[in-house]
Amino acid sequence: MTRLHGSALRLTVFVGEGDTFRHKPLYGEIIQRAHEAGLAGASAFRGIEGYGASSLIHTSRLLSLSEDLPVAVVIVDDAARVRAFLPQLDDLVTNGLVVLDECEVIRYVGRVKEERAK
Repeated sequence: MTRLHGSALRLTVFVGEGDTFRHKPLYGEIIQRAHEAGLAGASAFRGIEGYGASSLIHTSRLLSLSEDLPVAVVIVDDAARVRAFLPQLDDLVTNGLVVLDECEVIRYVGRVKEERAK
């Protein structure tokens, strides 16, 4: 069970919805690798509008639908565990932004699995 409380590090990776890794969505690959690395949790959030290095505005507004909306993948865990995960992003993120910020976790308790009777 993962328990976080107090000081932590938030990793946010900004990519495009259309970005892929081996023909699969890049945000999904980041989340899969975070899970395999045993990080406390990861979520992907689809943006409704944004722009990045290309300066092209991507939006979900009906009259100017974009096929490449921004996606933010957010991971929060102990600072050492997050920093140990960063080299994984070197293989994945070729066009995006990676941000680290210190944060405080008020409460996170992982799911408790009931032990089966033996």
